Amino acid sequence: MHRICIGIGSNLGDRQANILAALQRLRTRARIGAVSAFYESAPAEGAQGPAYLNIAASLECDLDRGAFERFLHAVETAVGRAHTTRLAARPIDIDLLVFDDDVHPRLAQRAYNVVPLAEIAPAFVEPATAVTLADLAARANGVRRRDRALHFATDRQSESPDVRISLNRVGVAAVRRVVRLNVDGKERVFNGEFSMVADLAPDKAGVHMSRFAEILEEATLDVLARPEAPARIERLVEAIACEIVRTQRAVRADVRLRAEFGLERWTPVSGKRGEEMYTLVGIAHAEEGKTRRVIGVEAEGMTACPCAQLMVREHSLHDLIDAGFTSEDAERALDALPVATHNQRGRGSVLIGIDDAHADAVHAEDLVEIVESSMSSETYDLLKRPDEFFIVNKAHHNPKFVEDVVRGILSRALDVYADLPDDTFVFASQVNYESIHKHDAFAEGFGTFGEFREELRSDQYVTRKTDLAAWLGARASDLVK
Repeated sequence: MHRICIGIGSNLGDRQANILAALQRLRTRARIGAVSAFYESAPAEGAQGPAYLNIAASLECDLDRGAFERFLHAVETAVGRAHTTRLAARPIDIDLLVFDDDVHPRLAQRAYNVVPLAEIAPAFVEPATAVTLADLAARANGVRRRDRALHFATDRQSESPDVRISLNRVGVAAVRRVVRLNVDGKERVFNGEFSMVADLAPDKAGVHMSRFAEILEEATLDVLARPEAPARIERLVEAIACEIVRTQRAVRADVRLRAEFGLERWTPVSGKRGEEMYTLVGIAHAEEGKTRRVIGVEAEGMTACPCAQLMVREHSLHDLIDAGFTSEDAERALDALPVATHNQRGRGSVLIGIDDAHADAVHAEDLVEIVESSMSSETYDLLKRPDEFFIVNKAHHNPKFVEDVVRGILSRALDVYADLPDDTFVFASQVNYESIHKHDAFAEGFGTFGEFREELRSDQYVTRKTDLAAWLGARASDLVK
């Protein structure tokens, strides 16, 4: 692994967003060790455009120097840099400052690189001057550390509102970000959608909405950069929720992330490879000194209706007997053949709530299989004719009510995670998009493992099971939606 330091700058467009986008793309091939704060400086002499925003970052990468430089150019292109003249303004500019023992020959003259790099490597000695970066930075002029936002004395949000009533959930929804998260030991790219809310005290007029976006960026970088803990979805939403409580002075905060991801799948007969899309869900609740989170998935499949199938079977039995078959032969024929019924596409979900000690036991691929296997059949984007027959035949030999699917998800979760303790939380739901009705069918179940185990053991209805809001300690019960 090569030890590398880079400088990233931008002076066009949303400079901070451009730099963060470059960091996200750099993570595809390099391990980022440290990232400096943002620093602002005027363009170099002769350069064009407004002031530059710059950072420095330390990396480790297994690419040789030539391959790494080509990778940097590809990142610049992906973020939006076009081929421009040497000193033209640009949305992104990545400088290779240190590659193992090779140091950029003009590093000491570049205050916009020296000052950010000195923050993360103050003791590094610049070879041309034999002076530490800390000393070079102390002599530098024209580079200032950039506050994350302008500061004004006016703060209407912290003033008293006209009506002194507290609110339960105030925040932002449908905040979209591309994030990289560790799923089952592999880093994947997600198109994520965040919702972030906090309690609002009766003496505060509002929350700082713009601060939610800053919290999201800071928490994402912080969690993704931790070498000792992979960037799992539940850790990311937990970090964001904790930061909302701290910075918004909220009693509690809730954060939800829904992220689309793909898993490799092979069609059941033709063996065609494809990538099926699923939704990863992370929800966290934070209060002062306390956090809880759940992780889960949503997956699609199909169900065949048992009720309509029994009616068709009964009618077919009478027709066969009227046609001269004996009752026994008619029953045998119907047992051997799939019986017609209506079927529908369904969307199922499962959420598991656990503590840190058991977090690594839950894998997204296992959760997908729990949901898919609880339906009449899984489905695929690409199907050849033999695959279509297989799925239709499988589903009609395995009819399921929407209630059957939810019970299947719950029982499979209890089996797959049989070693998890009684206070583990599980939530399951299924929506069937009906084919012959003008409505959808829906069912859900929730509770702790201990509550379900007691119900199965005693065969007695546990009437008061723990719901998602109660387990998280949240006030709202619609966090899963």
